[in-house]
Amino acid sequence: MSTAPNPIDLQKHLGGVDYPAGKADLIKAARDHNASKDIVEALEAMPDRQYDGPNAVSEAVTKR
Repeated sequence: MSTAPNPIDLQKHLGGVDYPAGKADLIKAARDHNASKDIVEALEAMPDRQYDGPNAVSEAVTKR
């Protein structure tokens, strides 16, 4: 993927996530909300750690 997903789309597909959340939890939530392949791939490419909120996820996705 050449560009990071739109942050609004990303957060829409992560609705209902309880933070802090791990990478696997975020990927599962995105898949459960029918996220696009690009969003799932962006989450899979993030470092495997705990994220304390939506902003931390957005930052990790855009720093690839």
